[in-house]
Parts: sequence; C-alpha cells; structure tokens
Amino acid sequence: MSVRRLAKDQPAAFAFSADTMAKAEWWIKKYPESRRQSAVIPILWLVQKQEGWVSEPAIRAIGELLGMAYIRVLEVATFYTMFMLEPIGKTALIQVCGTTPCMLRGANELMRVCKEKIGPKDHLSADGRFTWQEVECLGAC
Repeated sequence: MSVRRLAKDQPAAFAFSADTMAKAEWWIKKYPESRRQSAVIPILWLVQKQEGWVSEPAIRAIGELLGMAYIRVLEVATFYTMFMLEPIGKTALIQVCGTTPCMLRGANELMRVCKEKIGPKDHLSADGRFTWQEVECLGAC
C-alpha cells in the first residue's frame, strides 16, 4: 500500500451544499449523540459526491461538523482508497489491477498505455478528463 497524501493545490474553502448537509444530518441522527463521529465515512462519501474529491478544507469542515479532530478525519480519508484526495478526471477514473495474476495477464502493458496516453498515475490528465490509478482487485477478474 502506498502512502496517500492530500493534493498540493487545495481550494481556499469548502461549504456543504444544502442537499449534502441534509443528508449528513440524516446520517448523524442514525447514531447516538456520543457516537456521532461514526458518521465520518458516509459524510466523506457525501462530500466526494458533491465535489468529486475530498479536499483539506472539506476534511476540516467534516471534523467541525462531527466534533472530531482534523487529524482523525484525515486518518480515515487517507486510509480508505475509495476517497479521492486529488481532483479526478471528469470523463473517467481508470483503475488497473496491479496484483500478480493481473500482471501475468498484461496489466503492465495497460499501465504503460495509461502512462503514455493519460500521464502519471494518480494525477489528472493535462486536459482534465482522465485519471488512472493502480488498484488491487483481489482476483475479482
């Protein structure tokens, strides 16, 4: 597992949309008041749906909403690979498996094509349309 970091370029601020806030409040109400921090994963997911990725200002806003330290929300966001920590392509997020069975079936060649056509993994393409990343499919293919 590689180290996951926040994007270098961050927006100045983040604001929950009315719809996202309503859904976040719904999730928070599912837990006892003393356990409201349990809603961190669904709220991170809601923010990602709203923005397309999870930024540092969004992580801070989630921490304030849930009464959590910023570092605790950051730990969750960086642990789970389902949370995008940089902007991703508007057209597609391409995921290529890097496990041994997939490598034996040509994943290296797919990664080479992605590097040529899109650019470095985990980064937005120059035209802003594509992002590709290496994942582990656990033999689901």
